[in-house]
Amino acid sequence: MITPGPRNLITDVPGIKVGNAGHPDYLTGVTVVLPDRPAVAAVDVRGGGPGTRETDALHPAALVERIDAVALSGGSAFGLDAASGVVAWLAARDRGFAVGEARIPIVPAAILFDLPHAGHAEWAEAPPYRDLAMTACDAAATTFALGNAGAGLGATAGTLKGGLGSASAVDEDGLMIGALVAANPAGSVVMPGQSSFWAWALEQEGELGGQTPPQTPVPLEPDLPAGLAPGGNTTLAIVAVGERLTSSQAQRVAIMAQDGIARAVRPAHTPFDGDTVFVLATGRGHPRGPAKVARLGALAADCVARAIARGVFEAESAGGMRSYRDTYR
Repeated sequence: MITPGPRNLITDVPGIKVGNAGHPDYLTGVTVVLPDRPAVAAVDVRGGGPGTRETDALHPAALVERIDAVALSGGSAFGLDAASGVVAWLAARDRGFAVGEARIPIVPAAILFDLPHAGHAEWAEAPPYRDLAMTACDAAATTFALGNAGAGLGATAGTLKGGLGSASAVDEDGLMIGALVAANPAGSVVMPGQSSFWAWALEQEGELGGQTPPQTPVPLEPDLPAGLAPGGNTTLAIVAVGERLTSSQAQRVAIMAQDGIARAVRPAHTPFDGDTVFVLATGRGHPRGPAKVARLGALAADCVARAIARGVFEAESAGGMRSYRDTYR
């Protein structure tokens, strides 16, 4: 039997902490996932407008197998500066890949578009994301806020307020997996004309407020808001696995986990999104076989879908964006 972990957060996976930081005056922020020790990692990018850093280093053929952290940020391209803050924070603590006497922290990152709410005109020459990332690192813990928090502060989800979401799952053998998502998709997370999330059937223990089945057939017309611009949206996800995986196995889990975006958002992976999924494997011992990898990928996809819906459910109305609960409850 598969159930949520004790916190129903990505931090149910041993060795994972999460820190959030937000700008005090604007709706933008940073979320950092910090493993206790370097973790095997992989990435899969499906959106047509991604903004990323260090993702090539995660290819299975690359030299560095393990990473020290992952940064998710608002601010569009300006937000990539968040990774520099995490690198500095880790370097000050002598963490990173050893090159001679130096240690170089490996910190992949991805960004979402929230510039209409981020105060860009006020800080264009001095983006706040490096400092926000260092603050997020200082705040890293096993419990953290959802909804209007970190990278989800200025997020939108179709016509609703988006946000930061998380979910976990554990099976009877103790197999633990968790997902963290900054939900800012162009597509809708809710079925047209009703209050049911696309991911309603995956809800666990009331995490989405007690979803009900859709009351009418779902129309075939894609549910896209007006005024879309390339690169203006994205869904960013980090999946943590408490197992030992090779780089190629972790990448397969990332590929499978992308299905969670398609389960929770319609349409997904559009030219306007930068959909990106990272995977961190924290376990030790021998790598798992292909059957276990398939199971992990299936669980990961469901966790990502639940985390997307939960991020939107937990979000509050802000910046002219109306929340799910203010709209449907």
